[in-house]
Amino acid sequence: MKKTVVNIAVSVALLSICQAVNADVTDIETIEVRGSYFNSYKVDNASGATRTNTSLLETAQAVTVIPEMIIDEQLATTLGEVLANDASLSPGSQQRNREVFNSRGFELSSSTGYLRDGHQHWSHYQQPIETLSHVEVIKGPSSILYGQSAPGGLINMVTKKPSTSRLFDLSADTDQNGSTRFMVDAGGELVDDLSFRSVLVKQDVNYDREYQNGEERERDRFLGYIAFDYNVSDNLTVNVYYDQTDDKAGLDTGGWLDSKGELIGDEKTIYDLSWAFTDITVNNVGTKISYFFNPQWTLKVGYNEQTFERQRFESSPQKPDDYLVSDSYTSKPYDRFDDWQFKTAYIDLTGEFSTASVDHQVLFGVNYLDYYYGQLKTNADSVNFVLGQTEPSKPISYKSDTSLSTTEYDYYGFYFQDLVTISEQWQAVFGGRFDKQNKDNADSDSFVPKFGVLYHPLDSATIYLNYAEGFEPASSEKLDNDTDKNHGMTLDAVTSEQIELGAKWQISDRLLVETSFFDIEKTGALIVENVSDNPDYESITTQAGVQRHKGFELSAQGAVTSRFFVMASTMFLEAEYEKDANYQGKTPIDAPKWSASIWSRYEVTEDLALNAGIFYQGKRFANSDNTITKDAYSRVDFGATYKTEIAGVKVNYRFNIENLLDTDYLGGGGVNNVTVGGDRMARLEVKTSF
Repeated sequence: MKKTVVNIAVSVALLSICQAVNADVTDIETIEVRGSYFNSYKVDNASGATRTNTSLLETAQAVTVIPEMIIDEQLATTLGEVLANDASLSPGSQQRNREVFNSRGFELSSSTGYLRDGHQHWSHYQQPIETLSHVEVIKGPSSILYGQSAPGGLINMVTKKPSTSRLFDLSADTDQNGSTRFMVDAGGELVDDLSFRSVLVKQDVNYDREYQNGEERERDRFLGYIAFDYNVSDNLTVNVYYDQTDDKAGLDTGGWLDSKGELIGDEKTIYDLSWAFTDITVNNVGTKISYFFNPQWTLKVGYNEQTFERQRFESSPQKPDDYLVSDSYTSKPYDRFDDWQFKTAYIDLTGEFSTASVDHQVLFGVNYLDYYYGQLKTNADSVNFVLGQTEPSKPISYKSDTSLSTTEYDYYGFYFQDLVTISEQWQAVFGGRFDKQNKDNADSDSFVPKFGVLYHPLDSATIYLNYAEGFEPASSEKLDNDTDKNHGMTLDAVTSEQIELGAKWQISDRLLVETSFFDIEKTGALIVENVSDNPDYESITTQAGVQRHKGFELSAQGAVTSRFFVMASTMFLEAEYEKDANYQGKTPIDAPKWSASIWSRYEVTEDLALNAGIFYQGKRFANSDNTITKDAYSRVDFGATYKTEIAGVKVNYRFNIENLLDTDYLGGGGVNNVTVGGDRMARLEVKTSF
């Protein structure tokens, strides 16, 4: 029972919130007076779920929107800090200055699990969240609109748009380790019909984990972003944008666990050598053109080109079995240069029309991705190392590699969707997508359908049922193993399907309460059975793996009273490999049965507001064999904002304490790359608005 206390508390809190809101219905006029925060906490639409401007009450799918208001209140600097606000997402490894997440227990791929403004986005780095207006968590298979994707869902990062009104914010924040972040956020109208938005960030981070020579791990980041909107005419708008991220950080591949799931050695110990680092440069440039034929029909065309260059100089520490702090371990250094290039484009036609008494909101579209990856890599000889001894020097450079390993492919898809309004109470949505991947020795075609039914017992309530499918293309066209009985077998895409039953209730137009029950099945993974008693072959491979995740979610987001605002969620998950040669009956890594989160704001006065949050992750497995577990934990955060005016300039002071109770905990990651939870951390921000 101990492991579910926080989840039960959050569930009870969610029910209490509903009762409090109902009791406070007569206070609507007060809400309207103080409506700025009310509107900033609750979001009514999520464009990424349907690629149209459809309300959440007309979306037959579970979607969570994390608004900019909460991102700012939490002084978030990473996407992981943002996504902690949705219990359906559990953190994975954070090694090598990047983050991994699981959605409903399925890992999100760097190449197919993330979107930026509806474009597939290469996400192998810490995302520049200062450019985001909000983050949409789209749950369940979403291949119908975006192509290849994991069954758990997608993360759509929506960027800040140019502002027609004058905006100029300056902010600076620091923490007790001496980390600093300076930011400028500006916007406005340059001339008639031409507006802009620009963000500049300079960040230096000092971590509390240390290398063996006593040096602190550090990070140095610069971000520049600019976007323009030009209203060419009443019917035509053009948006162009560019951003660049430069991010260099020392490497920390995580802590090591023993067979009992306990951290080996000191929580501040980094096993990587002090000269190990990752240095990336990411550029995005693109445009979006919208043409309005009339109020009912719109054509949108988008293009984005993302280049991602990274040098990763690894010491690559290897954890020995039964490792003790006094033992030696092996490092296998290498220097590697990676060059990823993502070119994406889409054309969407949306429209509304009626046939008899039935209304239709339709979408016809096509999207395309061109992928290129090149790698140079030089390996060094392995070295044995004992904590505390003198570090070996950097021995190599990737520039000595005269070869270039490359991977290239492209894919495109055609999709359609129709939201049919049959009556005031009943709606249906259906659609489908044909996808084609062109890759050497791995061509893959797929068609996926989607169906949903929505019933509105009230104007402010929805009950829905949906069925959706997803796919992930095969890595090769045929099985290539001449010692396998099924050598030459044609490989199909890995597929998934979900049935979801949910309900949404918008209480008094200020609080959105949602619940959903889901059952996701992923099929088609390769199962290899080794054979030792047959002279003709050594193994038998079939494409029959089955992984099943089912559970339920409950959430509330918005204003409980005129002064109290919340974003709260909880999830129960049963995740299992139902058919697998190695892990049948096991649970995937970092897929807790229970998880929960709550973030709240209470306005003491017009100028002073308090925040409090609890983030809970239940017991999770640290290895695929399920022999090592990580304990459940609850992290408590606290914050306060005070706004004033100095010489006519608006000034906001923000003070946060993360991990207020200084709880020891382990985050995501496995036995040899687990994230060690940070100690109590105080942060202060000063922000001025002109």
